[in-house]
This record gives sequence, structure tokens and C-alpha cells, in this order.
Amino acid sequence: MFAYALPALAYLLGSVSTGVVVARVLGLQDPREIGSKNPGATNLLRYGGKAAAALTLVGDILKGVIAILIARAVTDDAVILALVGLAVFIGHLWPVFFGFRGGKGVATALGVWLALNPWVGIALIATWIAMAVVFRYSSLSALTTAVIAPLYVYLFMPPPAYLVMMVAMSALLVFRHRANIARLLAGTETKIGR
Repeated sequence: MFAYALPALAYLLGSVSTGVVVARVLGLQDPREIGSKNPGATNLLRYGGKAAAALTLVGDILKGVIAILIARAVTDDAVILALVGLAVFIGHLWPVFFGFRGGKGVATALGVWLALNPWVGIALIATWIAMAVVFRYSSLSALTTAVIAPLYVYLFMPPPAYLVMMVAMSALLVFRHRANIARLLAGTETKIGR
């Protein structure tokens, strides 16, 4: 019976906004009020420095990893595991503890996949890095990875529940990057390292 409560618990875990917590601990301005107004590692890097960005990135990835590891200790049901992964991701996007103003979900989605299937996680990382090296846009790297991610899941995770979860995640990732898409098209998006 506890297994059915796991998605709700995962949502609450996802709702802990690492970027906001890191900013408060380090005495930085709330990331939702400065720069891109996104509480993710990229925004923290731009105004808070490497340490703040690294802590945010690790914390956001760990949310996904922890949610899946706890769920796997309770059940091996693919539907429940997929719901847990989606729930922790949605918690990151719309955190109940932080006024439903969350991040874009890239790192948390990665954490989910690293815990579910490391091969999918590695493929996601490799795609992001390749795009970042070639084009130097964090947002373009995330968007490209999100679009191709369902193919990786199809190849490495046969149960349909995981593919449905990844398609939902990808759609939400693209939706959350809509402002970045507009800036990319306008040629005003900030490159990595600027």
C-alpha cells in the first residue's frame, strides 16, 4: 500500500528548490528574482559563482536519484516507478514549498534516469555535452537532449510506462524553455561562459 503513496512523496521531495535553499544559505539573492529568474544551476553560476552552481546542480540531480532509489526499495512496478520519476520532476517545476515557482527540470530529470537506467543517463549527459561544446548554449543543449531522450528510453528501457514518462518530461522541458526558444530564434540567448 505504501508504494501508492510514493508519487506524492516524490512530488514533495522535488518541491525542495535546491537553488533557492543554496542561495539562502550562501547569502545570495533569490535566484527567482535575478538574471533568468530560474532557480537552476545555470542562473546560479551567472550571479552566484561556481560553488553555488555546483551545489544546486548536485542537489537537483540527487532529488531525482533519491526518489527513484527509495521507490525501487519498495517496488519494481514500472508504472509506479515512472509515476515517481514524473512526480519528483513536476515537484521541481512547480514546488509547493516555493510558491510553485521552480526550475526547468533538466538536472532532476537526469537524476531520475541515472537511477532508473545509467545507460539512458549517460546518453543524456553525452548529448548535452556534445551540444554545449559545439554550440555553447545551455538551453539548446537541454532542448536537443529533451527531444532525443525518448529514443534513448525506447532503446534501453522497454516497459511502455518509462517511454510515456519520458515523452511527458520532454514535453514539459520544451515548454519550460519557451522563453529560451524565443531568445535562440532572436539571436539574443546568452552563451555558456558569458
